[in-house]
Amino acid sequence: MRREIRITPSILNADLSDLDNEISRVAGVSDLIHLDIMDNIFVPNFTFDFEQATKIIQSCPIEVDAHLMVADVDMIAPAYAEVGCSSVTIHAEATKNISSTLRAIRKLGARAGLGIKPATSIEDYIDVIDDIDMFLIMTVEPGFGGQKFMHEMMSKVRRTRAVIGDRPIWLQVDGGVSLETIAEASEAGADVFVAGSAVFNAPDPAAMVSSLRNLAASVSD
Repeated sequence: MRREIRITPSILNADLSDLDNEISRVAGVSDLIHLDIMDNIFVPNFTFDFEQATKIIQSCPIEVDAHLMVADVDMIAPAYAEVGCSSVTIHAEATKNISSTLRAIRKLGARAGLGIKPATSIEDYIDVIDDIDMFLIMTVEPGFGGQKFMHEMMSKVRRTRAVIGDRPIWLQVDGGVSLETIAEASEAGADVFVAGSAVFNAPDPAAMVSSLRNLAASVSD
């Protein structure tokens, strides 16, 4: 069965001084808007505090996929579901109680995602798979946009796809996704793609989203 492809542009590389307009340029062709939350503790960068993020989430014309790259994520994550995110991803490396936090996100009506850094093994988290709605495989080190896609992560994507099996769990990749890399990631088994600089640095961001979707779909099972 052919997998449904979802494109989730990351506003990390958008013009933050004109964010409403930037989002409106891609909202009509995107599945979700990807919101990177960094605290300069878990990763060496800062993006938005909770008040700023809430304004973005509640004004966004389409659903928001929040990617929390923060310390104390167990306490923080449920709040993002409460203010309206349709998907909230926590990092395995930052949580002290994965199942409890994932269940709290779900209880508040959002999809619960689990993200892992490049050096983290997917096999360590198979035992919590029933609490997960989406796995996020980082294809760069989290913290900054515009990094080079790590092709060596495709073996992890394949292993994760095998672990998922027939479960209705999304498999997302984030980092360096572009016209040059998305087909490779899709072929490996990913079905949700975060693209930042490739979209917002393009002359026509909406057209780029469509092109990325078409390429990913062309090699999906």
